[in-house]
Amino acid sequence: MKFYSTIYTALLLSLTLPLLALAHGDKDHDKKSTSAVKKEQKAWGIAGDMKDAKRTVTINMTDNMRFQPNSIEVKQGETVKFVIKNIGMAMHELVIGTKKDLDEHAAMMLKHPGMEHDEPYMAHVSAGKSGEIVWNFNRPGDFEFACLIAGHYQAGMVGKIKVIAAKSDGHSLKH
Repeated sequence: MKFYSTIYTALLLSLTLPLLALAHGDKDHDKKSTSAVKKEQKAWGIAGDMKDAKRTVTINMTDNMRFQPNSIEVKQGETVKFVIKNIGMAMHELVIGTKKDLDEHAAMMLKHPGMEHDEPYMAHVSAGKSGEIVWNFNRPGDFEFACLIAGHYQAGMVGKIKVIAAKSDGHSLKH
């Protein structure tokens, strides 16, 4: 009887462990819902409209815990369409934010690795797939993007975004 119990346990584990390996959930996160995108002003900007995106930036994510490119420069007011390609074998994500926000979110992800979230400044991308983010950088400053899947951020999967302040038009009131 113990023999069959051991076989049953081994079979159960062999069926369960692959599901646990998908610690970030087994949903296909790279498919955005058909509902309207939540437009909430953040320190690093606001969700953009596809029709306003004049530039597309492709970012590759790799299993050596790096983004290619890992540094991007945009102008204040620019709406950018990011095409995020996961060229690795593991799930990765790209989350835009301030260093403080990313640090806090990464700490939460370590405590709750199966946590699911879907914000317009995030893209969860399965191995071999692509995702998109359309973002309006309406505030100048230095921001970051990162993969916050447990262990990835800590391994250095981080990039930089520099938003250059819009120049004033130089007009002044003359009487």
